[in-house]
Amino acid sequence: METDVICMGMALVDSIIKGFDPTPVSKSGFRARSCTLNPGGEAVNEAVTAARLGLRTRILCALGQDMAGSLIEGFLRENSVDTSLIIHPASHSTPVTTMFVNEDGSRKSITNTSHTYNFKPEERLDSLEGTKAIILGSLFRAPFDSISSIKAVVTYAQERGIKVFADTKLPNFRFLSLEDIKSTLPYMDWITPNEDEARYFSGKEEPEEMAKVFLSYGVKNTVIKLGPRGCFYMGESGTFTLPALNIKAVDATGAGDNFIAGLVSELIRGKDVYSALQFANACGAVCSTEVGACTALKSREQVLSTLREFSYDY
Repeated sequence: METDVICMGMALVDSIIKGFDPTPVSKSGFRARSCTLNPGGEAVNEAVTAARLGLRTRILCALGQDMAGSLIEGFLRENSVDTSLIIHPASHSTPVTTMFVNEDGSRKSITNTSHTYNFKPEERLDSLEGTKAIILGSLFRAPFDSISSIKAVVTYAQERGIKVFADTKLPNFRFLSLEDIKSTLPYMDWITPNEDEARYFSGKEEPEEMAKVFLSYGVKNTVIKLGPRGCFYMGESGTFTLPALNIKAVDATGAGDNFIAGLVSELIRGKDVYSALQFANACGAVCSTEVGACTALKSREQVLSTLREFSYDY
């Protein structure tokens, strides 16, 4: 099946609590300004964003045979994401994450053991045929916290000319380092950690030094996402920093997932790296203007309009 991108990784439901007041109102009662349920997980966020940006998008993930799984699958279909690759194991419940969102848009999350389920993407390698790019939603977390799984997927993709994009997360249940997966990193075209993740995995403090560590392992292009300070790029197209758009962040949940989907969208369309990162920055910014990872960004034209609003010539 001809596809632009396949998003691979975790699918879950986010229970987002905004404006939590730690002062109890009763012996066991607390208040918050809002509590919402949102389909999420990096694979879902990236797939929905990519589809809204006009890419032919498929998702490879696992969903439990439960209400949370039905919520996610219905949401994906409503947003024109091909769900034919979804795995439905009888023994696996759909993960639910509780997220506390602060006033500045930063957040903390609570995960549980259902987040450790590894659906072994290497058993579905044939599904990658006919796609231009794949996104590994969260390198270092399930299902990409297994060296054999990572290597099988990225090797298969690169041998067939499929571009490999890898976002990262800090490990939560199973711990791998860059050194542990060093044999897989030369197969990755792009890696996009945020600043905290890059610091953790590289042991460095400055974005340039962080990026050099990833490149030293063979990754072709590295982007360090700097939140309100934009992003730092080092790779085949040189070295540069792009400032963030000056917007009021409401909730940063999923901003990195929107960023990488935007990057893939524009590179597939043949844009140069600088322009593609401008667009990706705008995707992350638009995402953070509302609560939820897939709430604010609606279309590619919306993102282009946002760039024009900030006087970017795109």
